[in-house]
Amino acid sequence: MSRMSTIRAALGAALLAAAAALPLAPAEAAWPERPITFIVPWGAGGGTDAVARTLATLMEKDLGQPVNVVNRTGGSGVVGHQAIASAPADGYTVGMVTIEINMMHWVNLTPLTHKDYTPLALVNVDPAGLQVAADSPFKTAKDVVAAAKEGKRLKASGTGQGGIWHLAAAGMMSAAGADPNSVQWVPSQGSAPALQDLVASGIQITSVSLPEAKSMVDAGKVRNLLIMDAQRSPSAPDVPTIKEALGVDFAVGTWRGIGGPKGLPPEIAEKLVASIKKAHESKEFKDFMAQRGFSAAWMGPQDYAAFMAKSDADLGSIMKAIGLAK
Repeated sequence: MSRMSTIRAALGAALLAAAAALPLAPAEAAWPERPITFIVPWGAGGGTDAVARTLATLMEKDLGQPVNVVNRTGGSGVVGHQAIASAPADGYTVGMVTIEINMMHWVNLTPLTHKDYTPLALVNVDPAGLQVAADSPFKTAKDVVAAAKEGKRLKASGTGQGGIWHLAAAGMMSAAGADPNSVQWVPSQGSAPALQDLVASGIQITSVSLPEAKSMVDAGKVRNLLIMDAQRSPSAPDVPTIKEALGVDFAVGTWRGIGGPKGLPPEIAEKLVASIKKAHESKEFKDFMAQRGFSAAWMGPQDYAAFMAKSDADLGSIMKAIGLAK
């Protein structure tokens, strides 16, 4: 070998060694190489927190790295949702994106929308129901709507002013051709006190989810009149859909999904989706959801993105109709 060839070979070897020593770009690195943060915009101990922690535990086993749930509360969900959207798009921060992302911007709480995330998966949907007390004169959902159309001022509850169950009641009335403002909403701290008020005749209807009303229904104190979904619930097959009860197409409910910051590298997003799906399909997760009375649902990235866009438009229309959107 000539002296020049020897020099060239040495330079080539040095360049190869130098290239090997350079850090890989995030998209090329073996992901995950360190713990993942799973942000929950709501408090510890609640339903969203419980769903997130169950998924995180299962994902840890699959990914081989800790998946640490961090509760970032405040601002009616704004703080946590902002933390997810503002994180580096490297796959090491994901979070629970909930229905509130399609409500907060309509009341000027935040400029954030569902478009500020990389959608990964929808994991849970609990449709709204319509309930009356066991001794209510309203025997069907048509009776309730007819009373509203006749000008009777109905009192309803299930959550705070402008919460999802408030929008469900107003949206149902609007879809059925009644004035959505015919329902006087009585704010409550949640479904449990609202159902107690229903039984005590303080209000005429509630619009909470079927799982939330289950204990009162089982006790014979409350009746479900419909579910605001296109399909009957497997856990309550005797409850008609809104289409069956009122002849209208309208679906609304609380939902939970997982997203990351906008711009996640596709290969990392694919690994996250695969891990979430594996956890979602596990017996452990199915048993947990059944025990808590939650309805498991699954949508991958594209379907989840389309679902969020429709939810945003639907909720915006309802909020405008009842004067909540600014």
